Amino acid sequence: MNFEPSERSKNYRERVQRFIREHIQPVEAQYHAQVRAALHDGDWRRWVVPPVMEELKARARAEGLWNLFLPDEKLAPGLSTLEYAPIAEEMGRSFMAPEVFNCNAPDTGNMEVLWKYGTEEQKARWLTPLLAGEIRSVFCMTEPDVASSDATNMQATAVVEGDEVVLNGKKWWTTGLGNPKAKIAIFMARTADAAGDRHHQHSMVLVPLDTKGVEIQRMLQVYGDYDAPSGHGEVHFTNVRVPVSHIIAGPGRGFEIAQGRLGPGRIHHCMRCLGAAEQALELMIDRGMKRTAFGKPLLNLGGNRERVAEARIAIDQARLLTLYAAWKLDELGALGAMSEISAIKVAAPNVLQKVVDDAIQIHGGAGLSQDTPLSAFFAQARTLRLADGPDEVHKGVIARIELAKRGYSRH
Repeated sequence: MNFEPSERSKNYRERVQRFIREHIQPVEAQYHAQVRAALHDGDWRRWVVPPVMEELKARARAEGLWNLFLPDEKLAPGLSTLEYAPIAEEMGRSFMAPEVFNCNAPDTGNMEVLWKYGTEEQKARWLTPLLAGEIRSVFCMTEPDVASSDATNMQATAVVEGDEVVLNGKKWWTTGLGNPKAKIAIFMARTADAAGDRHHQHSMVLVPLDTKGVEIQRMLQVYGDYDAPSGHGEVHFTNVRVPVSHIIAGPGRGFEIAQGRLGPGRIHHCMRCLGAAEQALELMIDRGMKRTAFGKPLLNLGGNRERVAEARIAIDQARLLTLYAAWKLDELGALGAMSEISAIKVAAPNVLQKVVDDAIQIHGGAGLSQDTPLSAFFAQARTLRLADGPDEVHKGVIARIELAKRGYSRH
């Protein structure tokens, strides 16, 4: 195996770096200030996306820096997961960048689902405008009333009645729900089948967000931040009826689709974590060398140089592990890379959390404020230790695979 980026990957990475440096970084602070000014006490119905976002997206698309995540040469540049990984790392340095390049979660995962499992009708209606950046989408999986770390606990239902499917249930932490351009949800729910096993009892259903019975209840704050203008919401489905043709790949395929959806997405998340960690380390070093206390630069006090070294070691270890997982995903698919994907899902957010925590300590009070991206990076890291499966679930997956190698059953 060889993790040296291809020439194509290097080219796109350099172009993304340059675009972020020249076009995104100069406006990012102003963008976030405009978003905060338009919060309206959490009333997501009044949230707006500052115009500069659409201007940047149009420029990125014109430059061919668009849909870089999708491994399809007809719809996108056609980069492999391994080729895209270092590009995702660069995007992780900026909270705006993934959306600017139309590579933002949950849209990426939803587009991959439609690309891989959708019918031609579903692709024409939803994938095409998502690929064009004309609309946004959400993914409804986590529920407020059960331990969602075990997806078989899911209480939401999708019941087929003739040529319709009837949806009921509560979902929360639905990312992107407050975005004015959010138009479509993928709703995962139980579709009971006495003939199927525990992993064939669920379905994924496409639900336009303006369908009768879909009610956004509220936006949830992460450490007091609404993460506007997209946010994370609680949404209830009450006797929602959509055509049975809105079921993706047919009833009972939900778990299979989820595994295919989450594999590449976890690699994207982890590489963005490492980009954020690199940014945090650079900020930590610059702050530590420019500020003095007790007659010395801060970085020369209290073991701070050792923390820099530890950060470098941890970031590089996590990067190599993530690239290995990306390579294995390309070679063997999500099931063949299950252990490695779980490993990086534990490793990368924890590395980011530790590096950012040290950087905050060097910055003092400034590290807690909106004057640096550090508090937002910390929230990102802590969130990702739960999102797409908590650390403990992924460690359980790894342990189960290791025991199986020795001939022991999962129980």
